Amino acid sequence: MKKIVILSFAIMLFTASHAQQVLFGGQDIVSPQINDNNTVTFRFTAPKAIKVQLTGDFLPTVKTDTPFGQFDAPGVVDLTEGKEGVWEYTTPKPLASELYSYSFIVDGLRVPDPNNVYLNRDVASVTNIFLIKGGIADLFSVNDVPHGTVARRWYNSPALNMDRRVTIYTPPGYEQSKETYPVFYLLHGAGGDEEAWIALGRTSQILDNLIAQGKAKPMIVVMTNGNAGQQAAPGESPKGMYKPSFMGDTRMDGDFEKAFPDVIKFIESNYRVKKEKKNRAIAGLSMGGFHSMHISKQYPDLFDYVGLFSAAIMPNENAQSEIYKNTEGKLQTQFAKKPKLYWIAIGNTDFLFQANTDYRTILDEKGYPYVYRESDGGHIWKNWRIYLTEFAPMLFK
Repeated sequence: MKKIVILSFAIMLFTASHAQQVLFGGQDIVSPQINDNNTVTFRFTAPKAIKVQLTGDFLPTVKTDTPFGQFDAPGVVDLTEGKEGVWEYTTPKPLASELYSYSFIVDGLRVPDPNNVYLNRDVASVTNIFLIKGGIADLFSVNDVPHGTVARRWYNSPALNMDRRVTIYTPPGYEQSKETYPVFYLLHGAGGDEEAWIALGRTSQILDNLIAQGKAKPMIVVMTNGNAGQQAAPGESPKGMYKPSFMGDTRMDGDFEKAFPDVIKFIESNYRVKKEKKNRAIAGLSMGGFHSMHISKQYPDLFDYVGLFSAAIMPNENAQSEIYKNTEGKLQTQFAKKPKLYWIAIGNTDFLFQANTDYRTILDEKGYPYVYRESDGGHIWKNWRIYLTEFAPMLFK
């Protein structure tokens, strides 16, 4: 009798488990599988598929033309069908330590990996991610170190006439201490929002690990929404759940730069911060680099540390804002006040490489000091995460 009860329970457990798997679309395979030698195996169950492919940023890139210029796009490889309709691909070489993203393409339809619950959204695309540790990705990982706090707050912006959301990282021990902290304002690129740096950029993991290693000073990091027409990230505002678009709510017309003191006022009224220029930094990627350049020269007494990551330094013909006028005079004022660090970083295949080279020529001709960092690669998060790991340790020295 006892054996019958145990057998019945086992059958029920298996049936319930199988039903749950079917209900939630799971597949009983491992993907991605990081092998002992750091090659990676990807699997996808699709017994009726004609062709299954893989695209990911660990594959050789291909040049893709877009309305915004030529970008490096991830390549595509074919998977091989095996038993029971399980398609498989293993990278021919070990992957270096990094955070990688990928998707499957099944008969022409791009889909996420149903066996990997870890995904990131970049504008309107959702891709799976995985980490190869043992190098730079150790900084992107959650390690056994003291952790900071990530909060989403709402502040009022009189200049934009709306309430807006901002993501704020406070360092480990902030809540228990009475100390004041320096502030680093970190800005996203076009198509991003206040979630971009915390999700795609791994900001909290990077700061936790750098602070624990003694390589960066404890600091508050403020990640704003740089789209002047947005209150918050898609799905996080009264506008509701809509499909994000690359330039939908983005206005590079000076409004965001004009309104930036509203962000600083909120932070300095609600957090224990050091309020001097020497304790403020600003940096951003692409459009955020554009914003950082213009904000720092518009308000030359606010920031002693400025970082331009693959900055979109280009003329904005449609913008008539005073923010963009008299650039030469404003740079002269800014550098006369001797910022402690003006840092420019870009990949050597970035479509903005020439624009950054031209900007550096202007700085060189005027004798304005800056630090230049050139990396391999293009306009990609791989570079921007690395830039953050290098820039943050230089702050507030």
